[in-house]
Amino acid sequence: MTVSIAPAPAAYHHPTPLDTPFAPMSLPAMLERTLRRNPDAPFLHFLGRTYSYRHIHAQAQAFALGLAKLGLAKGDRVGLFLPNVPIYAAAYYGAMMAGAVVVNFSPLYSVEELSWQVGDSGTRVLVTLDVPELYKTAAKVLEGSALETLVVGSLADQLPWYKGLALKLLKRSQIAEVAHGPAVKSWAEMTPAGTPPSVEVTPADLALLQYTGGTTGRPKGAMLGHDQLSVNAQQVAALNPFGNPTAEVFMGALPFFHVFANTALLNHACVTGASIAMVPRFETAQVLATIQQYRCTGFPGVPTMFQAMLDHPDLAKTDLSSLKVCISGGAPMPGPVHEKFEAVTGVRICEGYGLTESAGVVSANPYDGFRKRGTIGQLIPGTEVVLLDKEDHTKLAPAGEPGELAVHGPQVMRGYWNRPETDADTFVTIEGKRYLRTGDVARVDADGFLEIVDRIKDMIAVGGFKVFPSVVEDVILEHPAVKEALVIGVPEAYRGEVPRAYVTLNEGASATGEELAAWLNARIGKHERVDMVVVRESLPKTMIGKLDRKTLRAEVL
Repeated sequence: MTVSIAPAPAAYHHPTPLDTPFAPMSLPAMLERTLRRNPDAPFLHFLGRTYSYRHIHAQAQAFALGLAKLGLAKGDRVGLFLPNVPIYAAAYYGAMMAGAVVVNFSPLYSVEELSWQVGDSGTRVLVTLDVPELYKTAAKVLEGSALETLVVGSLADQLPWYKGLALKLLKRSQIAEVAHGPAVKSWAEMTPAGTPPSVEVTPADLALLQYTGGTTGRPKGAMLGHDQLSVNAQQVAALNPFGNPTAEVFMGALPFFHVFANTALLNHACVTGASIAMVPRFETAQVLATIQQYRCTGFPGVPTMFQAMLDHPDLAKTDLSSLKVCISGGAPMPGPVHEKFEAVTGVRICEGYGLTESAGVVSANPYDGFRKRGTIGQLIPGTEVVLLDKEDHTKLAPAGEPGELAVHGPQVMRGYWNRPETDADTFVTIEGKRYLRTGDVARVDADGFLEIVDRIKDMIAVGGFKVFPSVVEDVILEHPAVKEALVIGVPEAYRGEVPRAYVTLNEGASATGEELAAWLNARIGKHERVDMVVVRESLPKTMIGKLDRKTLRAEVL
């Protein structure tokens, strides 16, 4: 008997069968395979300059040699503290060519955050950019931690020559004064000419430490192998129904340091031979111009990006006819935003789902043909899930009831770095298979489409009842004045907790918290009713732009 939830073959709408196997490979081998097919094909477009697969591969080999000259051994950690710039790709694949394990760090980290993760991961070398904010933070970490070497790339050198010259001549304040020395090296120093090292890198080797905040405590480093990352890239590529994958041009606005972009952009392009039109960070006008300039065909993003595009005056005059599909992940897509974006642009948005611990992607709505709005779609090929009882994760949820989503597949992480004690809570074994507990409560319909109801830890206990914040948020988002919404539980003496809603309003809209609370409470169950609605100028967001319930809770409680 199998307990895995999967649609019947006739109801499966992705172009590749659900039971398709994928061959794991190392990421350097994946890059080299694509290089051999067409070395001069474009890989990265960056602010008017195009980098071929040949160029990035050569830079990666040179960086691998630079690391070998520093004395790095197989398994040592190399950190990337970078925005979306071309040397990110070269450093990422180059570190792996040297047998090193990459550690991704957000360029928004403070000194304390970066220093702690550098120490926890044992990072020996850190790659950053000569942008003052990044360099100053990294330099302080170098002074106060066990970090041995800081590698600083030049932003100007990665731009078209005329933009780089303008930056050096006219905007010197935007270039950090780098104190080069034995512990601070330039990217040029770290990419010497010569024969790259010969290091055996296998699919079974650890490739990446991807830190995830979870809901409490210090971040934990998800251990992702070459096998998990290469297979998940192939799984994502298998969702493409449009024909020649090498012709695809992805809009690269998601930050590469995040697992969503690492898989859905960087490794996805690398495994297929597609290209990425990248921007250093999400700026709506620049993204719209980039889509038009490079005729982007696919755009993975988060809901706030699509809302920002709708809000921007340039949208109406931007040619989006090249876009075949947008993929939304990272957070639930509000129904009104979904419907309006498709109506205004004519471009389909497909919601998907994944998490750091699954190397990026678990499920998605089909890019073409049948799909279901408001769901996270069907499982990607090679993936299995079960629903666990919300109160006892060692049991399955009752038939037909929501339960905690647990994932089994070749993309699931090995575990958390130096946290073996977390395995008992992170994984559950059912009928001999190891499933990753996601913490997300889901339901599945007869066609195998999954819907996330909420997170286990975000459920609000109102008396003896459980309230899912997303259910209340979905209702208040139907109000024409409301743009964004977050619901959290606040302490109450009698019932333990009570829901409270925090919202922002659409431009030009007017509504008081009292009016919104009365409107909302008339439309939801008695136990779901909020004690108040708080209207705010903004709501906290994570580093990739999704609404952040955890930070809001910390702000107001």
